[in-house]
Amino acid sequence: MQLEKGVTKAAEPYGDKAWNVVGHTYTPKLHSDDAFLWHAVIPADTFVPPHIHPFQDEWIYMLEGNLEVEFGEEKHSAGPGDLIRMPKGLAHGIFNRSGATATCTFGVAPSGKLFALFGRLDGLTDPAELVRISAEHDVNFLPPPG
Repeated sequence: MQLEKGVTKAAEPYGDKAWNVVGHTYTPKLHSDDAFLWHAVIPADTFVPPHIHPFQDEWIYMLEGNLEVEFGEEKHSAGPGDLIRMPKGLAHGIFNRSGATATCTFGVAPSGKLFALFGRLDGLTDPAELVRISAEHDVNFLPPPG
């Protein structure tokens, strides 16, 4: 799918969709074969467990609040105006340990199957099913430590 010209207004989703994924609100802003961007509201004390995108580079541009990103044992903090870079093939987890809601814009390139994945994960609460469906869409969650 080609990128469409136009403006996605601040209060509107692209494609009239929004999803609740692991307690986060994801609102798409751009979608083509080459890139997918979405606005995210990440409540305090929530996280995305460590996972790998084998075919996509991912980034987060911070708007409000603070997030921590972990690359294995390595931890990085990011606040408003910071850009987090997560190269394809590198395991990363995203954590809001700040005590306040964070907002940001995520992006991946290429889009891959992520747009479809969010539609499948919308409102899903079963962790095993989340892991299974994610793997079908080229997002591989790591097993919990232990």
